[in-house]
Amino acid sequence: MSNEDVHTAHTCHTAHAPLNQRWSQVLSNTYGTPPVAIVSGSGSTVSDEEGNEYIDMLAGIAVNSLGYAHPAIVEAVSRQVAAVGHVSNLFASQPVVEVAAKLIEKVGDGQARVFFSNSGAEANEAAFKLARLTGRRRILAAQHGFHGRTMGSLAMTGQPGKRKAFEPFPGGVEFYAYGDIDYLTTLVEQDPQDTAAIILEPIQGETGVIPAPDGFLKAVRALCDKHGILMIVDEVQTGVGRTGDFFAFQHEGVLPDVITMAKGLGAGLPIGATISRGAAADLFTPGTHGTTFGGNPVACAAAAAVLELVDDSFVADVARKGEKLRRELSKSPYVATVRGRGLMLGVVLNTSVAKDVVAAGFKHGLILNAPSSEVVRLTPPLVITDAELDQAIERLHKVLEEVG
Repeated sequence: MSNEDVHTAHTCHTAHAPLNQRWSQVLSNTYGTPPVAIVSGSGSTVSDEEGNEYIDMLAGIAVNSLGYAHPAIVEAVSRQVAAVGHVSNLFASQPVVEVAAKLIEKVGDGQARVFFSNSGAEANEAAFKLARLTGRRRILAAQHGFHGRTMGSLAMTGQPGKRKAFEPFPGGVEFYAYGDIDYLTTLVEQDPQDTAAIILEPIQGETGVIPAPDGFLKAVRALCDKHGILMIVDEVQTGVGRTGDFFAFQHEGVLPDVITMAKGLGAGLPIGATISRGAAADLFTPGTHGTTFGGNPVACAAAAAVLELVDDSFVADVARKGEKLRRELSKSPYVATVRGRGLMLGVVLNTSVAKDVVAAGFKHGLILNAPSSEVVRLTPPLVITDAELDQAIERLHKVLEEVG
């Protein structure tokens, strides 16, 4: 057999191998080999290549806000891609303008401005640059926080394990104890005139779904007002109704200077947004920042459909379903507590078996996630039905009993 025949035979064999096996042969090993390969989905249920079905309690890490194959997304994206798929930011397009206007309306400040990108990391990268454009150098970020993996967003990520291999980072970032306003105040007052921004997540997601203590966001807002500091709130995971409010910061009645978004905004299509208001709205000028794909008309068409559906009644229903999920899972003897809000919950276990729970979940038709050894994170599609929720709760109780 010639070398060409060997290559052809190997290619044919590889093409018919399971998708997760082919994944490991052709993709960089940044995620390991996936346990299953998803080929289709409808609502909050997905199917793998073997025909097994799972209730998805992760939603692509809080991305698939409207679940799978939602007719509003399918129609909006199909219509837009048939008209024009990409024009770059050298030209205007209707979906981009519409989504920006709707986001500004959600913020409630008509003078706010929006910069579109492709991801949460890029949205936070833009926020980093806004902070630099104030002329001040210091950016204060929370310990254990997560803002992305680009160099600027990773510089603000308070997780040493993710940072170590990539040092040195852009300078000026210092870390404070999340939720400790006294510590943060002391840090600011070391050099308030050179402090550009304080960045935080209203609920730390990647650390294990840890909400900020009550009153913390209000205290940060007051501290920023006192010293002319930008308050940057990372709503990448919490935004678009995820927590039972459209923005999680609304829970405390504050209004940040800069808001970053992504994930659920596109319901599966890649989009990020950096919303700036007040003096921050004027910091970006021609040439200071840019993106080729950011604000792509197709992604914005999906976002427009999301924003049309996620109204006050929709968000209230998310809060109701989240409270139901919290209440029912709190009954388990294997659960210490359930924290978070809306459909962004961290199920804190009595023992460090969260990763075993995730593995057992597949056998019971559940997709789960463990951001730490003691926490199972639940971020299902916001459209999950009560019937699906009931099934998921029943299955998760069985998983917890099985794993112990």
